[in-house]
Amino acid sequence: MKKLLKTLLLILFLVVLLFLGYQIISKINHKKEVVQNIKTIPDFLYQDINRKSFTNKNLQKAIPVIFIYFNTECEYCNEEAQMIRENIENFKTVQFIFVSFEKPEKIKKFAQNHQLTPYDNVHFLHDSKVTFAATFDVNSLPCIVLYDKDQNLIEKIRGQIKPAILIKKLNIE
Repeated sequence: MKKLLKTLLLILFLVVLLFLGYQIISKINHKKEVVQNIKTIPDFLYQDINRKSFTNKNLQKAIPVIFIYFNTECEYCNEEAQMIRENIENFKTVQFIFVSFEKPEKIKKFAQNHQLTPYDNVHFLHDSKVTFAATFDVNSLPCIVLYDKDQNLIEKIRGQIKPAILIKKLNIE
């Protein structure tokens, strides 16, 4: 009886070990796939604050893109938006794409509060299906994803960043 119990425990241990190994390998492979997918701007479909569709095809060509994943109640997100507004003249040749999973009304109010709605190069998008985080491999707020003028990934930045550093990373003047 003891021998049977030991055998069962050994088999159970091996099954658990194999399962955990499979899970780890699956996550590593998924991570590699996501990294490969975001080397250039991936296909996406969201709604802007006027409830119109906005995709990667709406992006202007040959200018850098900054995606900012945010939440209207996040203190750092609000500070980031304020810093961008204060330095908007330095970002004439950059597209800002603010993305949030919150309701469009909250996003619109955020955009208006920070006085960013009048600018053609600033867009606010609603991620109704909550796919942005998985698509762009982000998991913090704010998270900034920088793409160059050829839509190649420059860097993902967790948290707040000063506009001067963004300008330097994008190599714009």
